Amino acid sequence: MIWIAVTPTLLAINLLLGPLMAGIPVAPRTVITVTIAVPIVIYGIMPLLHKLRRRWAMSHRS
Repeated sequence: MIWIAVTPTLLAINLLLGPLMAGIPVAPRTVITVTIAVPIVIYGIMPLLHKLRRRWAMSHRS
């Protein structure tokens, strides 16, 4: 589930902010990206994925 949450989030951030951060060195650019991505994943995407997984698991119980 972490991969499902993190990969599209990082891709979206890089696509949206990549041109704006093109002149910034890699280390600060990574810190900026992570600072944006972590709250989105932890507070937005992961709770949704947990809810969906719980719903799926309950529907497949025997």
